Amino acid sequence: MTKALMLQSKIEALLFVVGDDGLTIKQLSQLLGEQEDVITQTLMTLRKAYEEDLTRGITVKEIAGVYQLITKTEFADTIQRLVENPTTQSLSQASLEVLAIVAYKQPITRVAVEDLRGVKCERPIQTLVSRGLIKEVGRSEGTGRAILYGTTKEFLHYFGLNSLEEMPPLPEEEFADTEQETDLFMTKFQETFSDAK
Repeated sequence: MTKALMLQSKIEALLFVVGDDGLTIKQLSQLLGEQEDVITQTLMTLRKAYEEDLTRGITVKEIAGVYQLITKTEFADTIQRLVENPTTQSLSQASLEVLAIVAYKQPITRVAVEDLRGVKCERPIQTLVSRGLIKEVGRSEGTGRAILYGTTKEFLHYFGLNSLEEMPPLPEEEFADTEQETDLFMTKFQETFSDAK
């Protein structure tokens, strides 16, 4: 693979991973150790390749200086069917982790969930809200009045529970650090609900 094609692949991978957040030319330049003009030219080449390849459902778009991978407009109807029927999708590992944390620590803010997981959680939270498994249950005190999230009746139905009291208790002494806590959430959550569906 040529250096130019390798750079295209790296840009594609980075844009895929960051999702809706996208990346600027400057960020791509820093991440890849390439001059900004090289990154700009490579992005234009990548976009042209996507647009000319009718077998691809995605393309590169620039919005206010930020580059993202997006779906092509001609597939809007197909995407809309997915959005309108989200129950056909199974939950991702990230969504399950966020759901476990919200279930055990509710009410909880997005920032507190991110502190526990160590990664951004905007997308999993949006997924869980759209699936009706979590919802806004209030606002935190203090600066910004962040949204507090909690589980819904649909959460109970999804996992075959009558109430939150039926969830297994988590031993307090095992909350020694963030990594252990997240691991404990996932272990207990998966053990308990693996046969629920």
